[in-house]
Amino acid sequence: MARTTTKTANVYTRVDPETKEQAEAILNHLGIPMSNAIGMFLKQVIIQRGIPFEMKLPVAKPVSIGELTKEQFDAEMKLGMDDVAAGRVVSAEDVEAEMRRLYSE
Repeated sequence: MARTTTKTANVYTRVDPETKEQAEAILNHLGIPMSNAIGMFLKQVIIQRGIPFEMKLPVAKPVSIGELTKEQFDAEMKLGMDDVAAGRVVSAEDVEAEMRRLYSE
C-alpha cells in the first residue's frame, strides 16, 4: 500500500482575544479565512526570506505643552535651558529639515 503525504500541517499559536477578534473581523470583510491569511503570511516569509513587513520602533511623540503639568513643563524648560547653557543647540533650519524628514510623506 502506498503511503500518502500529508497535504496540511497544524500550527498552534496563542494571541490575545481582542487581537484575534479584530483580525477576524477585517479578514471576514475581505472574505479570507484566518487559516488562509496565516498561510499567506508564511508564504511571504519564505518569499521575502524574513518578516514580510518593516519592523521598527515608532518615532517618539513630540512633547505637547497642553498635556504637561506645571511641574513637567518646568522640568522640560530646565532641560532646554541646560542644553543652551552647555552649547547643545541646533539651528532652526536643521530642525525644520529634520521635521520634514520625519513627518512629511
